[in-house]
Amino acid sequence: MNSLKALLTLKKMPHLGDISIKKLIQTVGSAEEVLKEKKEHLLTIPGIGLHKIKGFNDPQVLKEVDDEFRFIEQENISCLSFENDNYPYLLKQCIDSPVLLYTTGNYQLKNRKILSIVGTRKITKQGIQFCQDLVAALKPYDPIIVSGFAYGTDITAHKAAIDNELQTIACLGHGLNQIYPKTHKKYMLDVEARGGFFTDFTSTDKFVPQNFLRRNRIVAGLSEATIVIESALKGGSITTALMSNGYNREVFALAGRYNDSLSAGCNKLIKNNQAHLLTCAEDIVTNLNWDTSGKIEKPQLELFTELTNDEDKVFQYLKEHHNDHIDSIAIHCDLPMHMLSSILLQMELKNIIRPLPGKHFELI
Repeated sequence: MNSLKALLTLKKMPHLGDISIKKLIQTVGSAEEVLKEKKEHLLTIPGIGLHKIKGFNDPQVLKEVDDEFRFIEQENISCLSFENDNYPYLLKQCIDSPVLLYTTGNYQLKNRKILSIVGTRKITKQGIQFCQDLVAALKPYDPIIVSGFAYGTDITAHKAAIDNELQTIACLGHGLNQIYPKTHKKYMLDVEARGGFFTDFTSTDKFVPQNFLRRNRIVAGLSEATIVIESALKGGSITTALMSNGYNREVFALAGRYNDSLSAGCNKLIKNNQAHLLTCAEDIVTNLNWDTSGKIEKPQLELFTELTNDEDKVFQYLKEHHNDHIDSIAIHCDLPMHMLSSILLQMELKNIIRPLPGKHFELI
């Protein structure tokens, strides 16, 4: 039995997860050695009970492994073992990363900037526009855009990457023998030409809703940061963001109106310090310490959306004074503090000003 078949056999064990498989391999030496090892020895490994190693020599399991191996060969699928050098570096740092990734396409992950973009399946026109503008603004940095190939935000992110000639990786919640949703089949060739598909599900795994949670850990783990465009309080994108927090990765969220249900999840992430406030591509570049040598042009002030009278007061004042304390701004602009706080927040969301330490504000 070769190493791939041995890994496939371990993955077919119903009670063995990725963490347990890694523990077995790291203790014994290899997947092949694990299958040859006496049960008595395996049972001395902490966390490995009899139920976890039951079925190692089950003829039905071995037949399924042979069938899967043939499928992999026939479909020209690449299999990335967690032990190999070509396994995605950032994903490898996650304790629950897949022991085996099945991939297709034309991608190059080594020494690349990788970002995940997630969000609601019911993305708004404003969300679509923001996602498209964000990816276009990041194009000079040539990042790889990762998402889950679902409706809404996911497919918007993949299409934006393709439109900007960037690599994109689609992580699936099922095996490579099918595609979901079927309406996205028309995008498959473009994704494979400019990136590829990743999954840790075999062709015989059942396609059930719980698969998306398992898929989301790959979306979060592949990337140095996760971007949430729009999201309700609960949903897969919030789960992905929290997974990213757990992996010590950065998270960015697009804030929205307080009474907008599709902004509630993003607003909560920001409020709980689980995500950075995202207003433009520069927020990502700065927080991730990417080289900023003229690659992103700062927005021109004349291109800002129309300002209210009160916002224009603040704008003109800061234009003259560069930056100032909130109390001084309130006095010179003749604005009550409670009103000024709201005005400053709106101007920050419009990417006109930014807060500084000590309650100072300046124009961007």
